[in-house]
Amino acid sequence: MKHQPPPAEGVRLEWAAVPERVRSALEQWAGSPVVSAISQRSGFSPGVAARLKLADGRRLFVKAIGPEPNPDTPAMHRREARIVAALPKNVAVPRLRWFLDEDWVVLVFDDIHGHHPAQPWRLAELDRVLNGLAELADQVTPSPLPIGTVGTAPDAVARQLCGWQRLRDTDKQSPDREKLDAWSRRHLDELADLEALAPQAVAGETLLHFDVRADNLLLAADTVWFFDWPHARIGAAWLDVVGFAPSVTMQGGPPPGEVLARSLAARTADPDAVTAAIATVAGYFTRGALQPPPPGLPTVRAFQAAQGVVAREWLAARTGWT
Repeated sequence: MKHQPPPAEGVRLEWAAVPERVRSALEQWAGSPVVSAISQRSGFSPGVAARLKLADGRRLFVKAIGPEPNPDTPAMHRREARIVAALPKNVAVPRLRWFLDEDWVVLVFDDIHGHHPAQPWRLAELDRVLNGLAELADQVTPSPLPIGTVGTAPDAVARQLCGWQRLRDTDKQSPDREKLDAWSRRHLDELADLEALAPQAVAGETLLHFDVRADNLLLAADTVWFFDWPHARIGAAWLDVVGFAPSVTMQGGPPPGEVLARSLAARTADPDAVTAAIATVAGYFTRGALQPPPPGLPTVRAFQAAQGVVAREWLAARTGWT
């Protein structure tokens, strides 16, 4: 089945929308005024994501968000700042150079020269990303960050990503259940039971990005760079590949099973553990797509819905449930 991806982008604020006092604080830290700011359209954050050029020729990448339009985003920016600041310097993650935490939260990173993977996905670029993920996993196993800083994948799976269980147990009276596709309604009890096995299945010692997608990657000449780290957790090294695979298929790449087969960590993982993790991914996207759009993120539900279709087809093929 051919999948048509929705745009992987939200509605960005421009750098000029940041209060003048905040822009001045950045320029004072940098010791040079900003002469141009080019907004980046990929991704879903409703805040600023822009490449800055300074008068002295330096280039920086800035993320900034105020209390509006999404009240949850400032906390995510703060979490990302803590995580990236603590990462080893040898990993392929842009360095955090400056952080402001007031009513506006501002993160300034090294500006990386590179490009997002092409869409439709090209196999050579997919292999580069999977090899980059493998190298990153080697560098952050065991996790250089403590559990108290990032939390674990099993806890996130059990408490936050349990879409099927919520649909079965919590949302019994919700119209969301009536909006489910026929396959999901038919197998909801089985899906919830399978998903319940995932917390144990995804345990591990690797620091995971936990949100790998084409718009969170840059391909440079000899490096794959991974950015946007607010969701990081500690778990099984192969889990990032499982979470990544539906977006690849949705964006014109190979089927998710082939994506896994191209990753040594994923193809050698326990098949039952992988299936339980796929159930979690499918449930998260399926239930998430039924919710109202978060403030300032009008396109994210369509993006989740498209990945949910891929994940459900993948899960149906692995389980044999018709």
